[in-house]
Order: sequence, then structure tokens, then C-alpha cells
Amino acid sequence: MTVQQALQGVAIEPREARLLLAAATGFSEASVVAYPERELPTEAQNRFQDFIRRRTGGEPVAYILGRKEFYGLELAVNPAVLIPRPETELLVDLALQRAFSSVVDLGTGSGAIALAIKRQRPQARVVAVEASAAALVVAQRNAVKHGLEIEFRHGCWLEPLAGERFDLILANPPYVAEGDPHLGDLGFEPRGALVSGPDGLDAIREITREAPRYLSPGGWLLLEHGMGQDGHVRALLSHAGLAEVDSCPDLARIPRVAGGKVK
Repeated sequence: MTVQQALQGVAIEPREARLLLAAATGFSEASVVAYPERELPTEAQNRFQDFIRRRTGGEPVAYILGRKEFYGLELAVNPAVLIPRPETELLVDLALQRAFSSVVDLGTGSGAIALAIKRQRPQARVVAVEASAAALVVAQRNAVKHGLEIEFRHGCWLEPLAGERFDLILANPPYVAEGDPHLGDLGFEPRGALVSGPDGLDAIREITREAPRYLSPGGWLLLEHGMGQDGHVRALLSHAGLAEVDSCPDLARIPRVAGGKVK
């Protein structure tokens, strides 16, 4: 079987098929495109068919490949962590617009946000908190892979910080409501990293309530949230006593990140 024959009639998107074939064969994606006549070893054919079976069963490509790019970093991912989304890069962009020497990433998952910040601001102290021990292992391995020094803490949201104060607190917490119909498309990802109460705001309520006590004077709290939640999140930030509360849209013009600062 040739590359071209393997890709014919595959019931997934062509781009995904090329990525999976490259992973199954060890070829580059460019090579898959450039040499359609190349013969595939039987072992590679079998591996590719297994990848296709998993993908048509709904498993995300990132989990099949075991990796996902975020802010220029290739990160290891597995079902213990949420797959980093491109829209979350907005949270990093907004953080980097502010002056800070210390930052904490709550619910770090794969470590995506913390590692992106540390790579861009190597002199900053970066702390990453994660409640899932399995996810923490993934984040630690990603930090080692990229040679980035992160202080990892195991625990729920702000509890492991023991009264410390930071210039910046970032979080991409779970914000999907229980029973949301879109959850059916996310069955392979950790439910605890997605769902947060009847309206999806339980985690955001807890973070906004507690975060001001962990912020230095003039420090910022920035939170990613879901579509249609921006008004609720701004109200929570204001109720917590934060100033300059605002939200920022992603590239699709959907309000995606809300924040406020300690007065």
C-alpha cells in the first residue's frame, strides 16, 4: 500500500489523516504530501488504521498523537489533561501586556499557560497549581522537556499558596454548565477540567472570591470564561472589590477573558 492509497477513502478530515499517517510512519507531514507513491511498511499501515479507528470513534487527534502545540511550545498531552485551545493564548497575551515579577496559574493542567509565560518572561517567578496528581505529572514533564523552571503546587485553586501574594493570578478554570449539550463532543477530556456546576460558574465564583487576598497591591486577576458568561464574570470581579474590570474578545469576537485589579 502506498501513501496515496492509505489516504484514499478515509472518513476523517484530510489534514488530520495526513497528521496521523505521518505519526504512524515516522515521515514528516511534508513528506507524506510530497511522496504519495511511497510504499508503507505493514507495521505502519496497521498503526495508521488503528489511529483512524480511534479518530472515527471520537478520540481527539491530540490524544492520539500525544502532543499539542500552544504558544509555540509542543506540549505532551493525555486524557489526564484538557487539550490546550488556541483561544486560551489570549489569556497569555493579556498577561504579557502587564508588568509583573510573580504569577500563579491556577488549574495548570498540561502546564500550557505557566510554561508560555515562563518562556516569555524567564526572570518571573511562575507558580502552577493543579488539583489532579495525574495532570501535575504531565505538567512537570513538559517543564522538564522545555527546560523551564516552574514551582508546582498540588491542591485546589488558591489553597496551596498559604497566604503568598502575587502580581498576577491567571486561570482557565472549568466553565461548562452541567448538562451542556456540547459535553457529548468532549467525552475523552477530563470532566473535572470542563464542568463547574449548574451554570458553569462555580469555580469562577470561588476564584474571584478568594483571589484578592493573594494579590499584591495593583495586582491583576485574569480569567478565561465561556460564551455568554462575560457579564456574570465581570459582576463577580466587581463584587470581589476589584477595579478596572473589563473583558476582552478572542479572534472570533467572542468575549473570552475577564479581569480586574486590586485597588
